[in-house]
Amino acid sequence: MIKPMYIMEKLKKQVRNYQLYAGKTYVQYEQDGYTAYQNYLYKRALYGLDALTEKELATMCSKKKQRIISVYKRAQITLNKFKQQVTIKYSNQIFETLFPNSPITQFLLADTEADEKFKNTLTFKDLGIEKKDIIAIFIAEGILPRNFFDLKEMPNQLPRLKNEVKA
Repeated sequence: MIKPMYIMEKLKKQVRNYQLYAGKTYVQYEQDGYTAYQNYLYKRALYGLDALTEKELATMCSKKKQRIISVYKRAQITLNKFKQQVTIKYSNQIFETLFPNSPITQFLLADTEADEKFKNTLTFKDLGIEKKDIIAIFIAEGILPRNFFDLKEMPNQLPRLKNEVKA
């Protein structure tokens, strides 16, 4: 039988060690393997102007802002269509499994078109969509450059819109 005093001493020792070494703990964040520039391009496409800092917005010319907004809108339309396709695929699997001989199942399976007017509000996590999937879609649709995986840092080459410094 374990003695209660032994348990209390062990707990006190654990508390003391926690208090002594609590400041030396650290959190290791999940890393996705993309460079800072790749993440910048991804976030700029996914979030638009919201991905930029106030300083960047203040020094950016209006044409570049319009280009970012245009890319952001295309990205949102593309993502909405993809989310609908994933939702349709899941719902079709459910109906095929649960009601294989039902006429409503045949009707639902026949319609696999995504509705552009409908906004799919399900999250990426709910649908099982990961960052790598989104990047692949963005590259296929021309939202991200074809050489996205080769980009390590921001290239300084033409053609680019220059940032204007506002007075």
